[in-house]
Amino acid sequence: MPTYDYRCDACGHEFELFQQMSASVKKKCPECDKLKLKRLIGTGSAVMFKGSGFYETDYRSDSYKKAAKADKEPSKSKEKKTESKKPTKPSKKEK
Repeated sequence: MPTYDYRCDACGHEFELFQQMSASVKKKCPECDKLKLKRLIGTGSAVMFKGSGFYETDYRSDSYKKAAKADKEPSKSKEKKTESKKPTKPSKKEK
């Protein structure tokens, strides 16, 4: 169920009302009891995925994914450089 914003033209009282989409528009102000209440057009809200099956990065844009991949590339080359070191000589106990 959505939340609607209302404002009274008579007294200026503003509030939010949680109601069904099929419910009628409220017309009477709860503060001044005049029939000057108007439903405001809001921006809406973002889609929120909740639960253990969703990750924040699942719905990223392609440009974000490309930038993230480019950031990871230099770190991989650094790892290869550290792995390419000569192995240490075995100790006398290992022989």
